[in-house]
Amino acid sequence: MGTANILHMNPGNGESSYASNSLLQETVIRKTLPILRHTIKGITNHDLFFSDCFKIADLGCSSGKNTLLVASKIINVVTEMCKENNCKPPQFQVCLNDLFENDFNNLFKLLPSFYSKLKEENGENSCLCFISAVPGSFYGRLFADKSLHLVHSSYSLHWLSQVPEGLETNALNIYMAKTSPPSVFQAYGKQFKTDFTKFLQMRSQELVCGGHMVLTFAGRSVADPTSDDGCCLWELLAQSLLDLVKEGLVQETDINSFNVPVYYPCEDEVRNVIENEGSFSLECLTTFKVNWDPFDDDYKHVNASDEASQTHGENTAKMVRAGMEPLLASHFGKSKIDGLFQKYKKHVAQHQANNKTRFFNFVIALAKK
Repeated sequence: MGTANILHMNPGNGESSYASNSLLQETVIRKTLPILRHTIKGITNHDLFFSDCFKIADLGCSSGKNTLLVASKIINVVTEMCKENNCKPPQFQVCLNDLFENDFNNLFKLLPSFYSKLKEENGENSCLCFISAVPGSFYGRLFADKSLHLVHSSYSLHWLSQVPEGLETNALNIYMAKTSPPSVFQAYGKQFKTDFTKFLQMRSQELVCGGHMVLTFAGRSVADPTSDDGCCLWELLAQSLLDLVKEGLVQETDINSFNVPVYYPCEDEVRNVIENEGSFSLECLTTFKVNWDPFDDDYKHVNASDEASQTHGENTAKMVRAGMEPLLASHFGKSKIDGLFQKYKKHVAQHQANNKTRFFNFVIALAKK
């Protein structure tokens, strides 16, 4: 079964759901709002607000409230800019996209409160907003030619369209690791280049001239693919799986046949794909870090106390489980998941006590040429 048919965040609102464990993604979105606001202001130079309908796509929306946070911020900024320019705000069409197994129903249940809040913020006679779901892979076409004004995507583009080919030698690893052979690094890098190029090609056909994109995704701070911010999170998960092998609960061959469809690129890789694809001007590229534990607001220390590290381990494990459980359960069996993440939170805690590794993130603003 292909990645697109399995990959999705944990559905519903339960303890292990994405909706209940997406504070990290919300933190990332809030950190990028100034760039989103600046980009929207830049669109006014192309008179795109003055059309009857301003069409927005949020790609990789998942199933929690974060995508509606983005939609409300975009609508509020556009409305504000229209008032400054003494023009009537447009109607808004917001298209929420994710893969086919995404829990769109959970999103739809949030819409009544979203519309109520929109009226509170903009008045009873506020602009009209129409929200729809568009299931499918953003590595293919999703919208009609020249139909979008603004594309947003947060924490989705580091997910690949498929597991790279040629990873048979990546024994006992589930991603690029310090023990992986060079061919594994090359395979992952090649898949990212193919996927990101395809993404840009598809969006270039769907955006109007002067349309913009704001994209945020995880990456790594240096070219070395074995840097801690590039692979450590996944090495700890591989160690947890190996613990289950030692207990006879998982077969070693099952680990050898499993690799995560994720890639954390470095800055040069991102810039090179944008330049070589050629459809977009890179207006902004900035980076920032966030702690693995979304509840951890300590950015001063490079390690954590024993007590704090236990909390960081548990919160990080919940966050990773919300995104990875469907893939892991499909390959190793659902009965292994609880035990796996009990092991994982301990490994994360031990790591954080010695080295407080953080997510390294890119946010880029692109304008269609």
